[in-house]
Amino acid sequence: MEWDLGPQGLAVLALMSLAFGAVAQVVLWSRATHWLWLISAVGYMIGGIFISEVLFGWATVEELQPNIDGLSFDEVLLIGFVPGILVAGISWYLTRRARTEQRHAPT
Repeated sequence: MEWDLGPQGLAVLALMSLAFGAVAQVVLWSRATHWLWLISAVGYMIGGIFISEVLFGWATVEELQPNIDGLSFDEVLLIGFVPGILVAGISWYLTRRARTEQRHAPT
């Protein structure tokens, strides 16, 4: 398998990941950890790399448009929400559980 994700494609994916993390943080601000933006962004980034390089790595530039320096942009944009939302949901659930246990702990 040959990885063809270049610096420009990686930068676009990083910006997409940060935007997803910012939206997740705004949506779950008071209900999750304040590090949710970073956790969600990393989950989206890893999922995006997997989608672009593993699931659609076989396709040529002509088959996948737009292709930004090896990044299958549309596929990552549409399917990338799945791992991002899973990571954000798991993070929210774990921090919610920890906050509930902390609130009910004897003082």
